[in-house]
Amino acid sequence: MAHRIKHPIHLEQPRSTYIHVPFCVHRCGYCDFTLVAGKDHLIHNYLEALSRELADLRAWGNFASSQPLSLDTLYFGGGTPTHLSPEELRRLFEIVFEYFSLDENAEFTVEANPVDLTEEKIAVLVEAGVNRLSLGVQSFEESALKLLERDHTRETIHDAMNRLRGRLDNVSLDLIFAVPGQSRKDWKATLAEAADLHATHLSTYCLTFEKGTSFYQRLQQGKLSSADEELQREMYADVMTFLPQRGYEQYEISSFAKPGFRSRHNQVYWSGRGYFGFGPGAARYLAGVRETNHRSVTTWLKKVAAGESGAQEREQLSDEDRARERLILGLRTLDGVNLTTFADETGFLMEELCGSEIEKLIAAGHLERDARRLRLTHDGRFFADSVTLELL
Repeated sequence: MAHRIKHPIHLEQPRSTYIHVPFCVHRCGYCDFTLVAGKDHLIHNYLEALSRELADLRAWGNFASSQPLSLDTLYFGGGTPTHLSPEELRRLFEIVFEYFSLDENAEFTVEANPVDLTEEKIAVLVEAGVNRLSLGVQSFEESALKLLERDHTRETIHDAMNRLRGRLDNVSLDLIFAVPGQSRKDWKATLAEAADLHATHLSTYCLTFEKGTSFYQRLQQGKLSSADEELQREMYADVMTFLPQRGYEQYEISSFAKPGFRSRHNQVYWSGRGYFGFGPGAARYLAGVRETNHRSVTTWLKKVAAGESGAQEREQLSDEDRARERLILGLRTLDGVNLTTFADETGFLMEELCGSEIEKLIAAGHLERDARRLRLTHDGRFFADSVTLELL
């Protein structure tokens, strides 16, 4: 058991909120997110339930307020928020802004699919004050898009970016590598095309076969094969070499941004600060308590409609658990964890918390430490998951 050195700082009211919108046209084979496909008749019920869940905000202890709470970041994820019709999108924003307001310099992000970005929907987003879009591109290769079961083409992506230009220019693109059959040449071409589109931010993810997805079943049946680990490593190395050459700074394991365009919302998660979360499958972290809503959309709808909590899991983190989590999340970022700030804000010295594990990871070349910070080494970025397991 690690020893506390002082009380951590006061847990302030969160200034970030996540809203989960669980609707899609189709569930892609690799996706294990909370969503329903082909069930648009539930959208009205969802909006009503979301309004009810947000209303409960006023009764949440120290966070009760009769006025909208001011936010620094607001993020709508999914699912596909832009799958909603323009009228439904307007209603969604109206509901949320009954309870939250945006600070003057707030970051307001919405996830979108290229095929959804009609002129009318873009107008709704701009009218609501959205100033950052996260576009689920995944690839520019026709073969990869088909295998990933995406409903857009390379041309659709370019058309969407052209529609957004001059109206909503802060656009992040999600990209997936190690798609079955994808070569390093293909992957480098995708990175180059993304950079040529002048995206302000790129998130790159290695394809994973999550249990419960159709991709996982096909992998077990031998109908799909995953890229070998060496190819995955080479593709990740390509990202870390190429994107900085095109003006993107890597600031987190999977995240690359032009200067001034880091995701402020995601940085809240990695810094261990509190945040609100609403909608099926959404998580929130308030005053050391983490709650996660039911991943079943219909179960969440029924619970909230009945006046019950939509939460499925609730965990009160101990001070030591909070400190360990703060360390693990902070090490996802390339800035790493400031030793002094960590001690001041958690009440623990890293050496007392997991000193022997840290020394082992330094000796392995996965972590490095100076007088101020502990961070992943360049080689350590390839072993981030292993580092996390070692420090748990």
